[in-house]
Amino acid sequence: MQLLSGSRPELIHPFTGLHPVQFRRLVRLVARRGGVAVADGRPGRPWALTLPDRVLLVAVYWRTNLTMRQIGPLFGVSHSAAHRIIDNLGPLLALAPARRRLKGQVAIVDGTLIPTRDHRLAAQSKNYRYSANLQVAIDADTRMIIALGDPQPGKRNDTIVYRSSGINQQLAGREVMADGAYRGNPQVIIPYRKPRDGSQLAAWKQDYNSGHRKLRARVEHALARLKTYKILRDYRRAGSTLAVTAAGIAYLHNIALAG
Repeated sequence: MQLLSGSRPELIHPFTGLHPVQFRRLVRLVARRGGVAVADGRPGRPWALTLPDRVLLVAVYWRTNLTMRQIGPLFGVSHSAAHRIIDNLGPLLALAPARRRLKGQVAIVDGTLIPTRDHRLAAQSKNYRYSANLQVAIDADTRMIIALGDPQPGKRNDTIVYRSSGINQQLAGREVMADGAYRGNPQVIIPYRKPRDGSQLAAWKQDYNSGHRKLRARVEHALARLKTYKILRDYRRAGSTLAVTAAGIAYLHNIALAG
């Protein structure tokens, strides 16, 4: 396959969002995680594609959301082989949990709805589409994604999903900021509410809310960057694979952000 192979590095960024140097770094990571040793489902039979092209296939699939019958021929393999490559390499691209927390690290968390066709996971949400609620947390300073929750049915609100997805446990011990939808989680720092009697907030509270909103916008920007991977706009695969896919895209996001 010549169109997207390593012999055409100028095509890597448009199709993956990564520069060639970043992509080579990603390939080395996958190799360390066992990508070289993964078999093709049949003992003794090697993959038809090299490791860089397999990693590229997965990244292109996430970025474009092409069907298997499209992505396979694009790389010169069958659609069933494309399935196997994605199933085997996807977990090796996943964002690894942080080994240590930086002192004073502040996290910002927010949820986003992923339209999902597998109704075993998805539920009708406020936008009338079947979707899953994915919780994402970033480091307020670096803007890197530091935690993801397990996807939950989209009809559940953020304050519940924050607990049921397990992201609250991943963020334990950190200061966590979020919008008013996380009311009911006392450990999360949220804006001041307007008094029920309709009176105005004190000036200092308004100033606090303004600063809180500007800082919180960083996680919204991160969610927008994740959605440039079109698979998160219409998830056609089994709902059980969404967590791994989201973790892989989060890692690609971090690599691209790191430069």
